Amino acid sequence: MEGILVRKIKDGTVIDHIPAGMAFTVLRILGLVRSPESRLAVIVNTDSGKYGSKDIIKIENKYIEGDLLNKIALIAPHATINIIKDYEIVEKYRVDLPDKIENVVKCSNPVCITNSEREAVTPSFEVVSKEPVRLKCTYCGRYTEFEDIIKQFTEK
Repeated sequence: MEGILVRKIKDGTVIDHIPAGMAFTVLRILGLVRSPESRLAVIVNTDSGKYGSKDIIKIENKYIEGDLLNKIALIAPHATINIIKDYEIVEKYRVDLPDKIENVVKCSNPVCITNSEREAVTPSFEVVSKEPVRLKCTYCGRYTEFEDIIKQFTEK
């Protein structure tokens, strides 16, 4: 099978080593699923020497950095970030799940105060385990597992 040709981007961000089939979940985390101002290339289920198969996202003319990118470690703990300027990689690093996550996922406890429609409380979690991902709600103490996180992003 021949490879797919996707042109280089002049400036922007490339997210590589996303687990196969998870690119659109990453786009949801980044808020780019229905973003008409973002020019994207999404490569799904391509060959990877390291992991067998992987997804890649190229985001043109946009630099996504810091804690926002680290949140993709929720579902792609081995992802690498490439910052591109004038067709060259000027910065490259791995995502790193922060010790605390806020306002990214919901608590899996339906009666948690963060899920109340009467009170506006921002969901907040302590990261108990990075691989597999396991979060502990700051408010009710309920654990949110990797499967709960994936379910939240695929149901949107």
